[in-house]
Amino acid sequence: MKLVQCSHGGKDHLGLLSADESTVKLLNDPNLPNSAVKLLQLGSRQHVLELLKAAEATANAVPLSEVKLLAPITSPDKVLCIGMNYVDHCAEQNMPVPTEPVVFNKFPSCIVGPSDVIELPSAVTSQLDWEVELAVVIGQKCRDVSPEQAGDYIFGYTVAHDVSARDWQLRKNGGQWLVGKAMDTFCPLGPCITTADSLDPANLSLWCRVNGETQQQGGTAQLVFNCRQVISHLSRSGITLLPGDVILTGTPPGVGVFRKPPVFLKHGDVVECGVEGIGIITNKVVAV
Repeated sequence: MKLVQCSHGGKDHLGLLSADESTVKLLNDPNLPNSAVKLLQLGSRQHVLELLKAAEATANAVPLSEVKLLAPITSPDKVLCIGMNYVDHCAEQNMPVPTEPVVFNKFPSCIVGPSDVIELPSAVTSQLDWEVELAVVIGQKCRDVSPEQAGDYIFGYTVAHDVSARDWQLRKNGGQWLVGKAMDTFCPLGPCITTADSLDPANLSLWCRVNGETQQQGGTAQLVFNCRQVISHLSRSGITLLPGDVILTGTPPGVGVFRKPPVFLKHGDVVECGVEGIGIITNKVVAV
């Protein structure tokens, strides 16, 4: 099942994207909210799936071309990120593989939709970089869980683009990770949430193309810490994960900053990020 948030006829809806991505079933059940975060707050993953299946029976299917897909999660409590979480990405930096997850964050206000623009604040940064990532969407309140339990708290998965201002992240005043990762529009998400019952995250391919040319090509088999291990680590670090929280799980090799010479995004570039079993997001870079 592929859950979306979308706009149609001047209203926001929850919807279900068809397998071939040609139509969206608009969920107009009055018992359902029009927000994915509020939906996930209604109960367990199984309960939410049952609500969606019941609503699907009376849903109105419309062509995808008639709706605007929004970010599948908006206004979560937290957006957490894991750095250096692919073995081959560590290798391209000549850095040792971490012995525990490296955690940073973005603000929920960084989130934009699967076709929205990425703003390049040219007076602030000249080193805008790309990072395709598999993101986990939390389905239930979660604290102090084991890796074996953690899968029960995953509602689903989406595609994320961890946009990064490398000059801020790596160099400015000794390294300003938060600012370098959390500028406006620096977290495109979408096009949907593929529910956990429909996807095994253990061996998925993911890729990033800039202006049609492949820059990153990797697979989740290279993850240092898998999704369950990441959730367990966070939940045992004094952080309570809440329904709708988003966790970006890291990026494979091929980012611009480690090219020789480095390559960065510029005004007019089009970035496509995709994850097998979920879909592709396409965002244009616009200088502001």
